[in-house]
Amino acid sequence: MMMNRRAFSAALMTGAAASLISTRGMAANSTPAKARNVVLVHGLFADGSCWSEVIARLQAAGLNATAVQNPLTTLPEAVASAERVLARQDGPTVLVGHSFSGMIVTEAGVHPNVSALVYVAARAPDAGEDYTALAKTFPTPPATAGIVFDGDEGRLSEEAFLRDFAGDLPAAKARVLYAVQEPFHKALLAGKTTNAAWRSKPSYYAVSTEDRTINPDLERFMAKRMGAKTIEVKASHLSLISHPDAITQLILEAAGQRA
Repeated sequence: MMMNRRAFSAALMTGAAASLISTRGMAANSTPAKARNVVLVHGLFADGSCWSEVIARLQAAGLNATAVQNPLTTLPEAVASAERVLARQDGPTVLVGHSFSGMIVTEAGVHPNVSALVYVAARAPDAGEDYTALAKTFPTPPATAGIVFDGDEGRLSEEAFLRDFAGDLPAAKARVLYAVQEPFHKALLAGKTTNAAWRSKPSYYAVSTEDRTINPDLERFMAKRMGAKTIEVKASHLSLISHPDAITQLILEAAGQRA
């Protein structure tokens, strides 16, 4: 049954100012443990290099940052790739996911090295939840129609990539990102999480208000449900590239690096 999105959005946004951090009863947290490590996971239509702008800023702030090369094959294999990187971290680590990799953050975030979670325009399912069914309770974002398959491998068409995925980036930069996108396997989309790390770890969420890949109201719903500390960024799905300063500041807060 379709929810009343107008009423939902009005209630959710009352008193909230775009691009300002607002406290929403963070799950199982007060202040996150101070961390010097950050592990970043990419989603569909991308590779680890999509975090380059954020990584440079984290390194300048004195943090150790590592991007996971998500295999985009199955959810268990994707989670395992993140867990291997997490196991190499020395001390508390902030785990960050963009887009589809919110599934990975939600599952792998129970790792003992993880001190806080950051979701960037990302999926944030509950344990065992059918994310596809949840997403269907909101209007379908335009990028969905741009997914093309070659057998079991899927990618985003160039038109959809430029318009619906990277819409606020210079066209020349967006074309470079389109050229290096990793194909994903259909089996990846069938996976369901067995954990919901946001129920026990401090959580943060960056909503992209101009997102055409995940519905912004769905992002707001997931952020509110997890009790995440939330910012809103006037950005496309690729806020980590178009607004790296805002995303970096949120990660720094999750790492206990600023008041």
